Amino acid sequence: MESVPLTSHPPKITALQRWGAIGLATLSVVLTDQLSKAWALRRLSSGEMVDVLFSLRFNLAFNTGMAFSKGAGQGPLIGLVALVVAGVLIFIARKSTSILQLVFIGIVVGGAVGNVIDRMSRVGEAPNFGTGFMSGAVVDFIDLQWWPIFNIADAAIVVGGIGLVLIGIRAPIEEDTAAAASTDDQSDVATDSAGADSVDG
Repeated sequence: MESVPLTSHPPKITALQRWGAIGLATLSVVLTDQLSKAWALRRLSSGEMVDVLFSLRFNLAFNTGMAFSKGAGQGPLIGLVALVVAGVLIFIARKSTSILQLVFIGIVVGGAVGNVIDRMSRVGEAPNFGTGFMSGAVVDFIDLQWWPIFNIADAAIVVGGIGLVLIGIRAPIEEDTAAAASTDDQSDVATDSAGADSVDG
């Protein structure tokens, strides 16, 4: 009896599943982000603040920097970096075999796109801000009072990034476990084969 090597193959993902997962996640984040910002502009432009729960309140602010109001005035550079990162993630997604990883990629891309839309579409809207390429101010309104004011896109970037890191840590462990299991199975098959040949002899 010949031993048959046992290997572990990742499940195949169709192109529709791959780009569908990324597209739905991206679109969901972008729509939620832009609709929430539209609400904030309409409701909070007068300077009103809405208390929600404990220290959480809605408080309108404009940000020309990166997430959580860092890097003020560096909007164009930050916007370009965000687009590059989104492109790299989409490139990586071409070889991903995990639907969850694809969803997290879509969440990060959606967050990046949501803020880039602000930078491109709100140029000159806010007072004292520039009018150059991608110099528009990002709308922030989620205020915890103990953390810089942020928005849905910022939160999506952080949550998606953490998810990708956790998946990246978990993947090598699963691969090592699968490889060890495959080696044990092959050893068992070889032992059984040797025993069968011995009995036949």
